[in-house]
Amino acid sequence: MFFNDPYNINGYQYVNNPYYMQPRGPYNRYYYDYYNRQQPIRGQATWTEGGQETKCGIPWSQNRYMTAAVGKNSPYECRQTIKVRNPQTGRELLLTVVDEVSGYPQNKINLHRRAFEALGANTAQGVIDVEIIANPELEQQKWGKYLLELTQLAYPDYNIREYNFIRETQVSPTQTQETYEYTLQSQQERIKVRGNVVYNPNTDRIVSFDISEV
Repeated sequence: MFFNDPYNINGYQYVNNPYYMQPRGPYNRYYYDYYNRQQPIRGQATWTEGGQETKCGIPWSQNRYMTAAVGKNSPYECRQTIKVRNPQTGRELLLTVVDEVSGYPQNKINLHRRAFEALGANTAQGVIDVEIIANPELEQQKWGKYLLELTQLAYPDYNIREYNFIRETQVSPTQTQETYEYTLQSQQERIKVRGNVVYNPNTDRIVSFDISEV
């Protein structure tokens, strides 16, 4: 696991990380404008236990099983993070798209059973009404998504419900710091975790990062 590698210092501190993240290519302008409206799409969600293979090549166990499959003609893409809300319970989650479902319309998704239950739904219901919100800020801010994944590893008994970009600071010509805040929910409590990542904007390599409760 990541936290056992030789670069791990003081729990979640990571220094001189050789890990390199390829920058994402520009998004199709039509989809960017569509997503940027941040309007929830009303639809339905079913559930599944998942399978060993997916169309995206990503296991259903990704993101602690907080995963979903979308219709073939859906605007959501593999690896994209979407926010799904159950209006009956008020619970919402950040889910990762890992698969496609044949015959599903754009506003219908198939959730892993654990995600379905985390939304406060009973599997006996089979189908529930949901609101789906794409998360373009998270998709474009790759370091925020990187810290989100590390936060999920650090807090395995919590689900991440909210994500916010706080600020960007120019530390030096070769170091930029970005700060993000995440709202986590367990069965007992809700907490906030703040993450900082310092990287070299010229090489796109991480210098250090830390996460802590606030």
